[in-house]
Amino acid sequence: MIRKQSLFGLLTAGTILFSVACQNSATQEQTDAQPEKAVVETVGEDMMPAWAVNANIYEVNIRQYTPEGTFNAFAEHLDRLNNMGVKMLWLMPIYPISTTKKKGSLGSYYAVSDYTAVNPEFGTPEDFKNLVDKIHALDMKVILDWVPNHTGWDHVWIEKNPEYFTHVADTITHPFMDGELTDWYDVAELNFDNMEMREEMTKALEYWITEYDVDGYRCDVAFEVPDDFWDTAVPRMRALKPVFMLAEAEHAPHRNSGNFHMSYPWSFMHLTNEMGKGKEDVNAIDKYLAETAEKFQKGFQMSFTTNHDENSWNGTEFERYGDAHQTFAVLTGTLTGMPLIYSGQEEPLKKRLAFFDKDDIEFGDFEYEGFYKTLLTVHRENKALWNGVHGGQPARLNESEEVYAFKREKDGDKVVVVLNFSDAEQTTELSESVDGMTEIFTKEAGAGQQISLAPYGYKVYEQKASK
Repeated sequence: MIRKQSLFGLLTAGTILFSVACQNSATQEQTDAQPEKAVVETVGEDMMPAWAVNANIYEVNIRQYTPEGTFNAFAEHLDRLNNMGVKMLWLMPIYPISTTKKKGSLGSYYAVSDYTAVNPEFGTPEDFKNLVDKIHALDMKVILDWVPNHTGWDHVWIEKNPEYFTHVADTITHPFMDGELTDWYDVAELNFDNMEMREEMTKALEYWITEYDVDGYRCDVAFEVPDDFWDTAVPRMRALKPVFMLAEAEHAPHRNSGNFHMSYPWSFMHLTNEMGKGKEDVNAIDKYLAETAEKFQKGFQMSFTTNHDENSWNGTEFERYGDAHQTFAVLTGTLTGMPLIYSGQEEPLKKRLAFFDKDDIEFGDFEYEGFYKTLLTVHRENKALWNGVHGGQPARLNESEEVYAFKREKDGDKVVVVLNFSDAEQTTELSESVDGMTEIFTKEAGAGQQISLAPYGYKVYEQKASK
């Protein structure tokens, strides 16, 4: 069976107000013995939750985060992450893992055997509910990793509803990508031509919102799922609460339709990797920004130097960027979109984590915690760095192949970022001065238009309208 990609329909719903359960709920008149509710605002045609305009995102690998690898053990880190400035937690898949055809000793998180159950290795459903409650009590949000393209081979649908899956020569197949068969032999590809399967998938998405009050989803391999599935599923979720939606894809219709607020910038990730190898200079960034602005009309990207895939399969940021790893972290934390931090980057994590086996992060020093706290604080508090249209657009301030300098401005707030991607000291001339601004890492006063930088050095100057 060849899966057909259906045309997407534009989502035209305007800005509305939703009521959702919340511990810090506003007082209002109770009717029909309904529990107290809080009014949560949304912004824009894509109905993004208002809390996301200046949010950041932190990816949580529950299995590797602690020696126990449980919800309860991870919960001990919540206060620390909150103090670091983390706003939104993305939990890698928390569902039971298929054992049939599994890879490694523990299998892949993405080989789901039940869409509406909790992986017993991580804890009980009550443990997960308590974790969500603790996250919300700290005024943080939580989104779940969703795996809509495929299931594990133990999933109940394999025996009960084989028609829910893609077949080749009357046999359920593992996934294709871009028309080619992958090596993902531990999972079975779902068939989105089957309307019953779509309905069951949508009900499962609704389940975690109604039963656990999660705040949205990161959708795995979202580009392999037909656009018109999201046209139907996303409005149904939004009828329950204003969910935040992240697509693992660089597919313009996801954002331009309003179904997803944020997407992966794979082309930018590849560009920074090439810069780290010395195969691209900083002027390639300007070309990337221009192409992206033309491609996407709504939403914003998730900017990062690493995540679970990059770390495990392509190398740590230390391997890929060398001595410039923090320089690239400053770039991705300030240039555009929402910054992502992966589990352990604040330690820092200097090894590739095993994907299919237990491999603890081994926290202890938190050497980079202050560095990331500074970046997250300026992103949250300075409007120039807010997400998408809520922040300012980057404007280049210098000419160089080694040093990239830009500014962003919004409502009187301003940030100037100067980054040296070479292994030599550099002095660059900006097109405007940084007088009256403060460098966020050293707290030194900015002065003039000539900025000197150490090898792989960086400076971030900010100015607030209130100052």
